[in-house]
Amino acid sequence: MGALVRLVYTGQYAGKGNRLGGKTSRNKGAGAERELAATLTEELGFCVKRKLGQARDGGDDIQIGKYRIEVKRREKLAIMDWCSQVEACTTPSEVPLVAFRQNGQPWRVVIKLEHLIPLLREDIAAMAETLFPPSA
Repeated sequence: MGALVRLVYTGQYAGKGNRLGGKTSRNKGAGAERELAATLTEELGFCVKRKLGQARDGGDDIQIGKYRIEVKRREKLAIMDWCSQVEACTTPSEVPLVAFRQNGQPWRVVIKLEHLIPLLREDIAAMAETLFPPSA
């Protein structure tokens, strides 16, 4: 019983379903955005920062060039809702992405096939140049 009282007191237990309360959920979301931004910074070699105030205007969480990223750190997945959220704030020249992670799982990214195909073509073209260099 002591553990349940402690969870209620910290706001981590909100009745049925053992869901996080509003402030705790926002903190978890902001932490996920910082975590992904730090990973991208390390992997890409330049500083990636999360946007602030996106919750007020319904926008994405991170933008890198034409890539607009909605970040989610949830156990219960609502991928199509998240896709709709980020797609609503992108222009035709931008690429909407959803990055999500569940407890104990790696980050995963959802991308539309129409945006994946050009990336694959670029990668295949680069491999072809390496395997079959133009003859002089």
